[in-house]
Amino acid sequence: MEYGRRPLLRVGGRSVAWLLPLLLLAGVVAADFSTGERLRMISWIVLVPGISSAICGAWTTAGYGLLAVATYVFVDSAWPEQYQAGLGDFILVAVGGALATLAAAVRVRRERQVVHIRDIADTTRRTVLRPLPPDWAGLEQAGVYLAADVEARVGGDFYDIQPSPHGTRVLVGDVQGKGLGAVEAAAALLGTFREAGYHEKDLATVAERLEIRMLRHRSHTVALGGADGDRFATAVLIAFPADTPQTLEMVNFGHEPPLVVGPRGVRELPSGEGMPLGCADLAGGLPPVRRVPLAMDETLLLVTDGVTEARDKPGEFYDLTREVARAVRADPRRAAPHRLVRRVRDGVLRHSAGRLADDTTIFAVRRLPGGGGPPGDDLEQGCLRY
Repeated sequence: MEYGRRPLLRVGGRSVAWLLPLLLLAGVVAADFSTGERLRMISWIVLVPGISSAICGAWTTAGYGLLAVATYVFVDSAWPEQYQAGLGDFILVAVGGALATLAAAVRVRRERQVVHIRDIADTTRRTVLRPLPPDWAGLEQAGVYLAADVEARVGGDFYDIQPSPHGTRVLVGDVQGKGLGAVEAAAALLGTFREAGYHEKDLATVAERLEIRMLRHRSHTVALGGADGDRFATAVLIAFPADTPQTLEMVNFGHEPPLVVGPRGVRELPSGEGMPLGCADLAGGLPPVRRVPLAMDETLLLVTDGVTEARDKPGEFYDLTREVARAVRADPRRAAPHRLVRRVRDGVLRHSAGRLADDTTIFAVRRLPGGGGPPGDDLEQGCLRY
């Protein structure tokens, strides 16, 4: 298979797309002999390299162009001279083959560029949303990211888990806006979280570092001539303290309130009065650190507004709390992170008929029985993705 070409037809793992032009060639030859001298069909053989240019590579198309010319000469010369199609149709077949080869080469080059762009997008996504093991730093986790633009494959939503000597920290957020500017802001915030989340003992200090990083990022972008002077990010910063396994600490920067899902039902954590990252001066300071109970068998579900603002055809919003509560009542095992994330993902896509208006992130974490591995063991492993 030539690089960049998508195999349209496969049999036993091998592409058989090249058979279609060959069958068409055989059909044109058979039609030319069967229709008689009054209706010559051999000129239609020009379609053979044309079809090949759409589904085969450039070299295969060039081969079909030469085969079409040779077949034309052979079949046409088999007729009496007065019934031969002649030089005009020969030129048509030859020029058609050449143009088809050029078209195939342009198509393959374009596909190669698209593959390269997708590789860059995938690398960027892995950099921003680094792979996380399903069991990491004492937490069982599962996450899914769905880009509203399927070709972009990356956006401004972000999430991460950072183990530290002071417990495990979690960050989920959504940068305002779209495009590379949103991706750059998300990467800047995640970089700060991974450092401050490890070194700083107090969650309030981590929150302050994130706020400062957002302001510095905006200032730097504006100095470079960008238009990101008012960009902000909503986020939820969570800490699972090592010394208090039944509680968590939370700072909510104007983000969707997390849900606690467990065998006793679903409850919404307080959203607080916090402003988004980059807007603390409008509220006179950072949002407070709140301590809330979280039992060992409860899962923390965090989403971005792509979930809560997903609409169906009549315009109804997706009711996350109701749908999760209904699912867990029917089967309490759905409170497990990987089951919960899958359920919400399928529900959002079904509700919106697959038409996402915004980037969508669904992230769920639950404490592992016994606390899992040591919190400071920051080794990268594989990731559970959907």
